[in-house]
Amino acid sequence: MLPIAPLSSASQVASAYGKTAAQSAGTTDFGEMVGDATKSALNTIRTSEQVAAAGVSGNADVQQVVQALSDAELTMQTVVAVRDKVLGAYNDIMKMTI
Repeated sequence: MLPIAPLSSASQVASAYGKTAAQSAGTTDFGEMVGDATKSALNTIRTSEQVAAAGVSGNADVQQVVQALSDAELTMQTVVAVRDKVLGAYNDIMKMTI
């Protein structure tokens, strides 16, 4: 019977690919996560504006314009929902007695 070689540790595998163990496990800084989500939302809105402007000038299909506006609307609804949850959590914390 052949012996089974031990598996490499996660940090060794991750370092081989140039990532830290925390990054390979999918954990990131909360600030980075919020910043990335904000940048993504802004990029979606900007892209939608550009497609809408191209549609007005006749350089984009109606389907592209509708899809871009739908993406922008969904992004705004998500941002507003997250904002409402954050404000609700803040208000709950402020109401707590010490």
